[in-house]
Amino acid sequence: MRSLKFARSFEVTKELPENLRPLRKLAMNFWWTWNHETRSLFRNMAKDLWEQVEHNPVELVNQLSKSQIDRLANDEVFLAQIQLCERELDRYMFAETWFDRHFPGRRSDSLVAYFSAEFGVSESLPIYSGGLGVLAGDHLKAASDLGVPLVGVGLLYSRGYFRQSLSPDAWQQERYPQYDFYRLPLTLVRGDDDRPVRVTIDFPDKPVFVQVWKAQVGRVALYLLDSNILENAPSDQGITDTLYGGDEDMRIRQELILGVGGYRALTAIGVRPTVCHMNEGHAAFLSLERLRQFMAEQKCDFRTARQCVVAGNVFTTHTPVPAGFDVFDSSLIEKYVGKAADSLGIGVPKLLELGRINPKNSDEKFNMAVLAMENANYVNGVSKLHAEVSRKMFSDRWPDYALEEVPIDSVTNGIHTMTWMGRRMTELFDRYLGNDWRENAADQRVWDAIESVPNADLWELRENERGDFVRYCRRKLRAQFRASSSGPVDMAGVNEVLDPRTLTIGFARRFATYKRATLLFQDKERLKALLFHPDRPVQFVFSGKSHPRDDGGKRLIQDISHFIQNEGARTRMVFLQDYDMSVARRLIQGVDVWLNNPRRPMEASGTSGMKVVPNGGLNCSVLDGWWAEAYEPGVGWAIGEGMETNDEGYQDWMDSRALYHLIENEIAPMFYYRSEGGIPVGWVEMIKRSMRRLGPVYSTLRMVREYTEKAYMPSDEAYRRMTADGLARAKKAIDWRDRLRGAWKDVAIVSVSDDAERSVGIGGEVEVKALVELGQLQIEDVRVQAVAGQVSSNRELTHIEFHDLAHVESQGARHVFVGKVPCPEPGHRGYIVRVVPSNEDVNVATELSIVAYERETA
Repeated sequence: MRSLKFARSFEVTKELPENLRPLRKLAMNFWWTWNHETRSLFRNMAKDLWEQVEHNPVELVNQLSKSQIDRLANDEVFLAQIQLCERELDRYMFAETWFDRHFPGRRSDSLVAYFSAEFGVSESLPIYSGGLGVLAGDHLKAASDLGVPLVGVGLLYSRGYFRQSLSPDAWQQERYPQYDFYRLPLTLVRGDDDRPVRVTIDFPDKPVFVQVWKAQVGRVALYLLDSNILENAPSDQGITDTLYGGDEDMRIRQELILGVGGYRALTAIGVRPTVCHMNEGHAAFLSLERLRQFMAEQKCDFRTARQCVVAGNVFTTHTPVPAGFDVFDSSLIEKYVGKAADSLGIGVPKLLELGRINPKNSDEKFNMAVLAMENANYVNGVSKLHAEVSRKMFSDRWPDYALEEVPIDSVTNGIHTMTWMGRRMTELFDRYLGNDWRENAADQRVWDAIESVPNADLWELRENERGDFVRYCRRKLRAQFRASSSGPVDMAGVNEVLDPRTLTIGFARRFATYKRATLLFQDKERLKALLFHPDRPVQFVFSGKSHPRDDGGKRLIQDISHFIQNEGARTRMVFLQDYDMSVARRLIQGVDVWLNNPRRPMEASGTSGMKVVPNGGLNCSVLDGWWAEAYEPGVGWAIGEGMETNDEGYQDWMDSRALYHLIENEIAPMFYYRSEGGIPVGWVEMIKRSMRRLGPVYSTLRMVREYTEKAYMPSDEAYRRMTADGLARAKKAIDWRDRLRGAWKDVAIVSVSDDAERSVGIGGEVEVKALVELGQLQIEDVRVQAVAGQVSSNRELTHIEFHDLAHVESQGARHVFVGKVPCPEPGHRGYIVRVVPSNEDVNVATELSIVAYERETA
């Protein structure tokens, strides 16, 4: 049978009466995902249909019947709600923003392009798998709220990430539906000639073409690349089929489309970023394409282009273990990126060095995170602990620097509060805090005002949310049973699943083995005693997906399901299939406690626990990721004491005992102790303390402000400096680097003295004097520093700090530098003097890893 292809095509849309046409405008901007009134507007149009179309407002409008349209068109209350939502969207889009106030006049000439392999904006746009994508979606929303001039760049997966179901034996099954982009809140980007914008990526065998779609996320445009077009061979049409699917060959093709194709797409559209932010190493190839275009436009060499381009790049790593990075064999890099390396004038060997921790180690695979790091002005991890772990992982790249100096900063993740806060809590805040709090969700004063909410009101809300969640779980279980059964199913037992008055603990995330989903099951009898305690019962709700190739993660899901089926736990424990953003919202709004027990330090940040905070949930977590810096007594519970050991079995045993102890002796007793009118006052007070201390901090509003102030605007300014006046400062910086490298062999610390006695009083200072040989270098070429800290048992400096010494005298090529070293704490304290390069146009730690230390003495 012949398969017919179209010769001509066109888009068919639903015609709406004039007074309903604003619905399309509202549907095409994902602002509705964090505006409760607009979300309610869509839901109230046809509640059952809203669930059937999985919260896709475009498909909701498409599937409205004529009678439904006529009813809505004549409903004066509904029409007034449309007008209200449209006015609010218009007000939002054109209002003055935080960025306008803090960086006046910069909006017109500054632009950040944020590249990510996945974006979790809404469940109706299923191009995300988990935390990385949801964070990226929240990043765009916060940038929109703050008015940061930013665009997103990603891939549009025609089959998304998989949909999950379980076999009768509870083994994960994957299904990949085909999505019709014309029925999603997306617009195909067209050029001035009204033809779709297309860009070409040169692969070894042939060119591949991609087209560009746009999703509007508040004020932010998200551009998504799609290879599923007829001009491509069938195998190439499928490159953007699935997220994290395929082999290494497919992965490098996807990452070339994201990085190279993404940057070319921006150029074709006429979008010229001054700063590019690589969210994980998947997008690192954009740095090569940006260099190529810059060299062609400026007619300069690779080194000059790199001096400019690196100044305008930012890289965020989310990976806490070496095995988590994207790495490729050298042969694959040569195959796919060899021509690009030649066009840059560096060749494959030099390109490979840019992707290795040890550049000269030819056995080391090409690491995308290292490529991104080598081509970025600012690098960060996603929590304080993760930054420490990352500095250790990459320390060999900076052998002469102290661990604390490895140039990886931290910007702790957050959540977009308005996306994740439930409707009831939003209305409670409106009632007691006024309407302005929504635009100031990272303001400490907003969260301090939670104290004004009566305990009774907050507890009533939590009871209602738990009740709604239990009913949701039962509905979802019925749907799961119907989908998995070929015959009649007795649904009566579902009504016994979970109890709306019982302490409810949630665990939902990607089912990777290090997240230890079955830690709770180490002692099954003790667990059953918790579930069926006569006075203080506990119930658990699990959800999450395992990567299709991770049988270890699938086995965890199976073990949990078998426990539920075989150990009499059906009424106290459930596993909700097909975890996505919709299921996540229900969980984080409905559970009392959020459980997180990864194997420390393998959780880079984690954001799921942050999402329960504004909903009145409490966290019980291992001291890893964000919780390592967020936890303090009274805001939740810490499992263990931050122990790390190579004996995984022992660590699991210790942490499971700590978890049982917490639930038995602290969590359950506090939840069930009712004093004032049936209210657990201690529990409610802890909710308020958690919201007050954590709510304003673990917010993407705080996070994106931090990125803007620490990374985006400094990088924007550095890029402008380097590219001004015919690249004059970039060329001068390169000349300085060459001169410095040539003269560094003559730099030496001749002598060091101080005025310290055997003992120095706390709060005192030690004056340090250093005689330094600089050879052909000038005083302004260097900084002379005393690196001070506590002295450990093996003579290493710990808790180090840096104190610049001032130049006071010259003796030919030798110079005297003097400064003070403070002594703020008791104990054994020491210092060492060093010389480091210094130039305002060179990011020394990143670009020029050379240091001269004084000789260590006993």
